[in-house]
Amino acid sequence: MTEAGHRLDAFPAQLAPETVERFRKELLAKVDRVAGEGPFEPSWSSLTRFQVPDWFRDAKFGIFIHWLASSVPAYGTEWYARTMYLAGTPEFTHHTSSYGPQKDFGFKDFLPHFTGSAFDADEWISLVARSGARYVVPVAEHHDGFAFHDTQLSRWKAPLIGPGRDVIAELAAAARRANIRFGLSSHRAENWWFFNGGKRFDSDVNDPRWADLYGPAQPKSTQPDAEFLDDWLARTAEVVERYEPEVVYFDWWIEEPAFRDYLRRFAAYYYNQAAQRGDEVLVNYKWDAFDEGSAVHDIERGAVRTIQPRPFQNDTSMSRTAWCHLVDNTFKSLDELVADLVDTVSKNGSLLLNIGPRPDGTIVDEERALLEGIGDWLTVNGEAIFGTRPWLVHGEGPTHVDGGSFADTAKVPWTAQDMRFTCKDDQLYVLVLRWPDDGNVVIRSLGTDLRLVDADIESVQLLGSTGTVAWRRDTDGLHVTLTEPAPSSFGACLRVRLRNRPIPPRYEPPMAE
Repeated sequence: MTEAGHRLDAFPAQLAPETVERFRKELLAKVDRVAGEGPFEPSWSSLTRFQVPDWFRDAKFGIFIHWLASSVPAYGTEWYARTMYLAGTPEFTHHTSSYGPQKDFGFKDFLPHFTGSAFDADEWISLVARSGARYVVPVAEHHDGFAFHDTQLSRWKAPLIGPGRDVIAELAAAARRANIRFGLSSHRAENWWFFNGGKRFDSDVNDPRWADLYGPAQPKSTQPDAEFLDDWLARTAEVVERYEPEVVYFDWWIEEPAFRDYLRRFAAYYYNQAAQRGDEVLVNYKWDAFDEGSAVHDIERGAVRTIQPRPFQNDTSMSRTAWCHLVDNTFKSLDELVADLVDTVSKNGSLLLNIGPRPDGTIVDEERALLEGIGDWLTVNGEAIFGTRPWLVHGEGPTHVDGGSFADTAKVPWTAQDMRFTCKDDQLYVLVLRWPDDGNVVIRSLGTDLRLVDADIESVQLLGSTGTVAWRRDTDGLHVTLTEPAPSSFGACLRVRLRNRPIPPRYEPPMAE
């Protein structure tokens, strides 16, 4: 590989341990002080009084950004930093044949080539805004231990090697200039075991000079010790102190029992600190890492079958198989991504959609086109998405999605009989997931016999059209005839208004006092 970025031979030596430890202790002391100041306490009974901010309930759509050093080899998946040390994997073979033995060229050696030479925070955020997304969540630190912010707890950070700048600070400032809500993600927990494959043979993971990057590299079956957990909490608190994110997203391994007390302490600190500033924030978690109601549940690459009683988030990637840039990435279609958004919103969720920029900071043409395509669709149909709430039922039609995580690998064959519903004020929105070939739509949930809507319909309008829509209502449903050309690239969205009657939203249980 050609020389680029900041050279390892000019990289600063390890930080002074006593300085790092003093700063870590100061952060941990502040965490516990703020956690004890209220209104929340570091207990699940207190944290379940958390209420999802209205801004998040209204936003519905955000952009996730996995800009990782694994995009330099751009092979396999975003886990290349780990699998390159696992003998027998394609990534291990690819690495040794392309770069040589791991003892001579390890993951750290990719960092000088992760240049970010074309990175422009305002350009990224402009594209986020163009997509119609209302919040953005870049990765602050992935499993590999490389921080994209100016941490005082590690020398392995973007200001010192690679891009040579505080990426998170620049993105936060650009997002706030554009009125985009700013969050960040932490995948630090997995660093406990992420590089353990390199311990099994002669690799640079065993070199003490790089131990502060490669971490403990312990067996995945073990629980992290107090030193690692304290460092995890301090690193997480540091990004909150420095960047005041409105979302903190955690990856999955925080569900391990050792993190439970630390999660309570962090959540109470984070919620209380935000309350003192007058901000409304939230934590994303997976599986059962947090008690229900204490944060916003996130489903990775998945879906739910029915309307959820609490707002949730579905995070997925434009790429079918990876989260970071790969040279052979394959991407979902615009129809698939819009359908994911519509289905998620109809069931009380928000979609967090990921992109993976190249090592130089440019965004590939396919991802750019998909973001612009979603933005075009939302320009026509956004009122059926933003600020809406679930209706009495999420939808109708013959096609169903599997619930759970990692269920988005196959394209769903939506039909013109498949519909999703949202509502807002006196309007019900019917999102038809495929434009009907014959122009005829039958909305069976609005039939007079079902009595889901026990009132007369005043009007039906096709969003994006100024013309009138022919319709009639009988026991079988609301029959609509679409005669004009489709106003957007995906499906159709109908606005239905009742005569002198608000649209009844789905009942929501009251929040705990």
